[in-house]
Amino acid sequence: MLRLTFSKEDIEQLRQQRFQHPHPRVQQRMEALLLKSQGLPHKDICQILAISGNTLRQYLMLYEAGGLEALKQFNYRRPQSELVKYADVVEEALLERPVATIAQAAALIEEVTGIRRRPTQVRLFLKQLGFRRLKAGCLPAKADPIAQADFQKK
Repeated sequence: MLRLTFSKEDIEQLRQQRFQHPHPRVQQRMEALLLKSQGLPHKDICQILAISGNTLRQYLMLYEAGGLEALKQFNYRRPQSELVKYADVVEEALLERPVATIAQAAALIEEVTGIRRRPTQVRLFLKQLGFRRLKAGCLPAKADPIAQADFQKK
């Protein structure tokens, strides 16, 4: 069982940060430690905050290892596509040779980078680059303004 001692400054900072920190997860961590500093048992803290015992122990170990600053840090793993390295090259190629479909974009990306990706992955990558799908439609002949007005109303 972890035996933690809290200084008055830490308790005061916990009280302040549990409401003022912009991230709700940090607020929850601060609240858990504040309740721990008041001597509440783990079972009660978990019930009040609707967290598991393992989560509470993780918060306590974070505090023990790095203090309040460790509670404010997040180390989420966010894998990145290999295509990110080639973002500039792909963007140039797409601007030089515009494509009409995602399949064509996937083929162009494979040609330029040598990396083969499925259409779903290519679609997400293009969206990250700022490309968007443009729908093309046919307007009636310009010689007939009445037909054009009807078309625009519909």
